[in-house]
Amino acid sequence: MLARSDDMITEAEQARAAYREAMANLAAAVTIVTTDGEAGRAGFAATAVCSVSDTPPTLLVCLNKGSSAYAAVKANGIIAVNVLGQQHQPVSQVFGGKTPMQERFATGTWESGDTGCPILSDALASFDCRIERMVDGGTHDILIAQVLAIHTHENAPLIYFQRGYHTL
Repeated sequence: MLARSDDMITEAEQARAAYREAMANLAAAVTIVTTDGEAGRAGFAATAVCSVSDTPPTLLVCLNKGSSAYAAVKANGIIAVNVLGQQHQPVSQVFGGKTPMQERFATGTWESGDTGCPILSDALASFDCRIERMVDGGTHDILIAQVLAIHTHENAPLIYFQRGYHTL
């Protein structure tokens, strides 16, 4: 019986690896999601972001429960989703790694959005949001966030595909 359990773990690990490999083929816009408030200033890089509705304007953002930004995002209840342009690859690398939170915001030029969340001053789009709902999604929480303000700039987008950065 123990050998069978080991086989099941191996199969589960193989399925997880196959899933991750297949997901590497899903090209996605690169974003930096930020928050600020009583629980502190925090931010993380994310590609799991999409539109839910335009009435009211609503975004879906997936947040890893193990993220160093998780507690602050959950407690503050507000986020800004900053869509990165081609010039922002260094910003994404800092926010996507293990860089201490205070040091992350030293990269790029930041302003305060309507909610108080950090907005990247030259982002292609910044969506200033209030989190309406958090739904358990396994290793991640799914944030449903109502957009309260939008800021835009023109440039080529930064895309993440097959574990690397690309532009259009």
